[in-house]
Amino acid sequence: MMHGRGRRAFRTCSLIALAGICAVLLGGCGSSSGSSIVLYNGQHAELTSLLVAAFEKKTGVKVQIRTNDSAVLADQIIQEGDASPADVYISENSPELIELQRRGLLAQLPRSILDRAPRGDDSPTGNWVGMALRVSSLAYDPALVPRSQLPASILDFAQPQWKGKIAVAPTDSDFPPLVGAVIAKHGEAAARTWLAGLKRNARTYQDEEAVVSAVNRGDVASGVINQYYWYRLQLELGEKAMHSALYYFSPNDAGAVVNISGAARLESSKRQKNAERFISFLVSRAGQQIIAASDDFEYPIRPDVAPNDSLPPLASIGHTSISVASLGNGELAARLIRQAGLI
Repeated sequence: MMHGRGRRAFRTCSLIALAGICAVLLGGCGSSSGSSIVLYNGQHAELTSLLVAAFEKKTGVKVQIRTNDSAVLADQIIQEGDASPADVYISENSPELIELQRRGLLAQLPRSILDRAPRGDDSPTGNWVGMALRVSSLAYDPALVPRSQLPASILDFAQPQWKGKIAVAPTDSDFPPLVGAVIAKHGEAAARTWLAGLKRNARTYQDEEAVVSAVNRGDVASGVINQYYWYRLQLELGEKAMHSALYYFSPNDAGAVVNISGAARLESSKRQKNAERFISFLVSRAGQQIIAASDDFEYPIRPDVAPNDSLPPLASIGHTSISVASLGNGELAARLIRQAGLI
């Protein structure tokens, strides 16, 4: 069985609109002991469990984990405010962190933590730090579309020749940052036009795991995914069962956006020291080597830690670093997706 994050509901409105759902999904979060912390985890559960186990062994500090979609957890924090039991929040993408930062719910991290990530892979105001990277890419079936016919730009999928040949997952939490990248690169009007083209052309799936599986089965010629889903499917099925390949867009294209997973301490945390010890561990060499060696196939944030051997060096593939400030909090992207009728 694939170790995915499961079915993830994309939030079509602002994070605040999720209050009712979150209240049901997340209840009380346990002990207030100073020798433990509470983690709201929006990352893949398997990877986070490895990191937590290593941290607990190293420090003796217990970590109580509550895992859910990043947007659900961010809204939970908004609703709880200063009463939140969470000490640390890990998000799969930067927009949720930007929103919590905007609301003043995240604490300033010490420079000793922030300096472990390259500049730009953390909060513009020092309220969170990046821990892992993924690159937007394209899975394709060479039997249905030759590599030579793949477009340099993701915007080309709005053209008529791609009707029925491209798959997307507009309800996946990774889709809004992609739309945000198009907005940042080309503006709101261009993003609207592109989304209207996808509405005409694309086959839609619930999440990117379903997209890459459909492409690999030959159900659709190509599909937009974050690169790690292809590698995870390969690990599950074996190389001989992989009938698809991975393609990266032009280095300057919005379709090659780098998505940042990050960690933050809540301003309301009563366990500041241990919360910061945990975040420091995530960006330490030991923590980053766990990310690199895992079957999650994300890139470590630290350039001095080599990624999983299955991954090409990040510098060798097309990728575009758009600032987290330019990607914003995802509200405009969500609104445009909804207005295009993709959800």
